[in-house]
Amino acid sequence: MSTFKSLSGKIDRRELVCGVMGLGYVGLPLAVEMANAGLKVIGFEVSERVAALVNSGESHIKDVQGADVAALRRSGKLEATTDMARLGECDVISVCVPTPLGKTKDPDMSFIVAATEGIVERLRPGQLVVLESTTYPGTTRELMLPRFESGGLTVGEDFFLCFSPERVDPGNPTWHTRNTPKVLGGVTAKCTELGGRVYELFIDQVVEVSSPEAAELAKLLENTFRMINIGLVNEMAMICDRLGVDVWEVIEAAATKPFGYMKFTPGPGLGGHCIPLDPHYLAWKMRTLHYKTRMIELAGEINTEMPAFWVGKLQDALNDVGKALKGSRVLVLGVAYKRDIDDLRESPALEILDLLSQKGVVSSYHDPYVPEIVADGHTPSGAVGKSVPLTDKLLRQMDAVMVVTDHSSIDYQRVCDHAQLVIDTRNACAKHDATHPERAIVAHA
Repeated sequence: MSTFKSLSGKIDRRELVCGVMGLGYVGLPLAVEMANAGLKVIGFEVSERVAALVNSGESHIKDVQGADVAALRRSGKLEATTDMARLGECDVISVCVPTPLGKTKDPDMSFIVAATEGIVERLRPGQLVVLESTTYPGTTRELMLPRFESGGLTVGEDFFLCFSPERVDPGNPTWHTRNTPKVLGGVTAKCTELGGRVYELFIDQVVEVSSPEAAELAKLLENTFRMINIGLVNEMAMICDRLGVDVWEVIEAAATKPFGYMKFTPGPGLGGHCIPLDPHYLAWKMRTLHYKTRMIELAGEINTEMPAFWVGKLQDALNDVGKALKGSRVLVLGVAYKRDIDDLRESPALEILDLLSQKGVVSSYHDPYVPEIVADGHTPSGAVGKSVPLTDKLLRQMDAVMVVTDHSSIDYQRVCDHAQLVIDTRNACAKHDATHPERAIVAHA
């Protein structure tokens, strides 16, 4: 029997053993959906702590309930291991490892390379490998495929290889792993067919494209679109600041147009693993082909300037009330990269805290989701610290409060009632600042 028919039969009978490499924000939700569909799932982790948590029925990811992990552990459908030798047990291997950028904005492919080498050592006929990590176009075919075929196996005949980009939006209560359409492209037609059939077992809609390159580019287009539009509206914030116009009023007025306009809002900068990083994978790839991605570069420059822009707004606002930036006591409200999550990846709040430290500000932060910012080799030294309790006394003691992440659990009326000065990067206080104009000065672009 051919490997295609053998794997096809396992799909029909739901007898697959699925492996998920990396149990982070992407991998653990994926593993849970696979197991909920009745498939046997082995999660592979380099962190013994994470593997132990999953095996004890706990979740380290906010979007995955510990009760769900515990139930899947009891049913025997989900387990975690640090033993990469067990990759040989898997019929399907989904690779969900990090793809960070280096200091020069070049892709760091070390995690994908390590995952590829781990699979190569155990690759056997009848396996399907799906790369989910966001990366530059060509990674699946140019980096992974040659290593997989180096042992004599042939793609589309002996083993199958696809790319299917993750579309995780942490903290989104509506769209999650199962109901978000999944783009998938295989190296061959048989790869795409088998990959689509596997993912249809636990994803509501699979969107098949003609190649892994098309799937890789689709993900980059999604986040490049967002990055450039955020860059545009951030520049509009700076334009409005120069003109003395309220950018939020301008945005709301523009958003009343029922066609031809999509609302984006300015803020303190870009955060998360996707939007600040993904467009640079494409820019890097195109540099190797002697093409300059001008819109990506410009939007990146604008978005990168936003933390310094808001620190400048803070300095101006303090000057207006006769205070110097150096030595001022400033509370940063919210440090996660977006509302109502605990994710610090690429958060602009970290740079803001570091800039404040460099300028001699006595800064502290409050975030109900982030009890502590620890030094990990990537965190700026000036951002390290612990969340302080948000009390009326603390608000009154601060020379200024800067709203960086607008968590919905924070009482912004209370902030405006007690703070001497509010620098609002998210327009969170717009409905409250007029209540006590003598005590709360809300500075926005």
